[in-house]
Amino acid sequence: MTDCLFCRIVSKETPADIEYEDDEIIAFRDIYPKAPIHLLIVPKRHIESIATLGEGDAAVVGRCFLVARYLGERKGIARKGYRVNCHCGPEGGQVIYHLHYHLLAGKPS
Repeated sequence: MTDCLFCRIVSKETPADIEYEDDEIIAFRDIYPKAPIHLLIVPKRHIESIATLGEGDAAVVGRCFLVARYLGERKGIARKGYRVNCHCGPEGGQVIYHLHYHLLAGKPS
């Protein structure tokens, strides 16, 4: 998916400030942060949105939340709290059509 920004980040064609990476997931800083800590947690395999998830995607979605927990601990925000948001479709506020989760912290919602 060369027209997908997140796929280009996964393939290292487009630079990003990467905070975490493993075989399935990449997490990086949002370039337009909405909070002092604003990370995007992205499955490396292209999945368009929640609306296109299949039964076989359950494990990678679960891994995204485990990565959120890990990042919360590593960033020192686990105790104070953070939120994990996901947008689905145009009316849900989705801008980039590659499944991703926003981890936000550092100010109340």
